[in-house]
Amino acid sequence: MKNEAFSMAFFRAVVAEFLATMIFVFLGIGSALNWPSALPGTLQISLAFGLAIATLVQSVGHISGAHINPAVTVALVVAQKISLLRALAYIVAQLLGAVAGAGAIYQVTPPEIRGKLCAWNLYSPVLTNMGQAVAVELILTFLLVLCVFASTDSRRTDDMGSPALSIGLSVTAGHLLGIYFTGCSMNPARSFGPAVIMENYQDHWVFWVGPLAGGIIASLLYNIILAPDTRSLSVRTDVLKGTYNPEDDWEEKNDQNYSTELVEKL
Repeated sequence: MKNEAFSMAFFRAVVAEFLATMIFVFLGIGSALNWPSALPGTLQISLAFGLAIATLVQSVGHISGAHINPAVTVALVVAQKISLLRALAYIVAQLLGAVAGAGAIYQVTPPEIRGKLCAWNLYSPVLTNMGQAVAVELILTFLLVLCVFASTDSRRTDDMGSPALSIGLSVTAGHLLGIYFTGCSMNPARSFGPAVIMENYQDHWVFWVGPLAGGIIASLLYNIILAPDTRSLSVRTDVLKGTYNPEDDWEEKNDQNYSTELVEKL
C-alpha cells in the first residue's frame, strides 16, 4: 500500500501546520508586547491566544487537523491517531513556523516595544522552584489536550458544539492562570520561536517537559480510562506506519456484514 508521505494531501497538511503556527505565534506574541499606549492585560493576552487558536483550528482543521502544538502531536501519536512520519513532519513544521512568526513580529516591531519578545525567563514571585513551573505547564496542557480529544471524538453522539471554539477557550482559560506563573506556554513551539530569535534559552526546557508530559498523560487517560479505544492492534499499527486506509476497514466490515446476511438466508 502506498505510504501517506507520497501524497499531496500530506504535503498540504505539513504546509498548513507551518502557516498556522506562524500566524498563531505572530498574533499571540504581538498581543503581549510593551505597547506604549496601553500595556496589555492578562485578559487581552489570553483572548488573543485563545481566539487565534480557535480561528486557525476552524481554518486548517480539515487540512491537517490543526495541531499547531508539538504537545498535541505527540499526544496523538501516543493514542495511535497519526503516523510517526506525519508527527515528525508536523513538529518540524510547527517549530519552523514558530520561528518564522517570532521573526516576523520582531522585524515589524520597534526595539522598545518588542522587549524580550516574550521569551519568558520564568521570573515570577509565585514560583520558588522549576518543579512548580513544570507542574503548572503540565496541568494547563493536560486541560488543552483533554479538550482536543473530547471535542474531536467521532464516537460522540451528543451535541458537541464547535470544537474550534472549545479548544480556543481551553487555551484562553489556561492563559488566564498560567500568565501569573510561567508567562504560559502550553506549547513548546510557541516558546521555541521567540527563544531562537532572541537567543534566550534560559529555563527553556520547562516549556518542553511540562507540556509534553501533560499531553501524554491526557492522551493515556482519555483513550484508556475515560473513552477506551476499541480499534484493533493491526489498525493502530497501520496508523503509526502511515499505511492505514479507512476504506479498507469499511470494505472489511461490509464483507463481514454480507457474509453474515448470506449465512442467515441459507
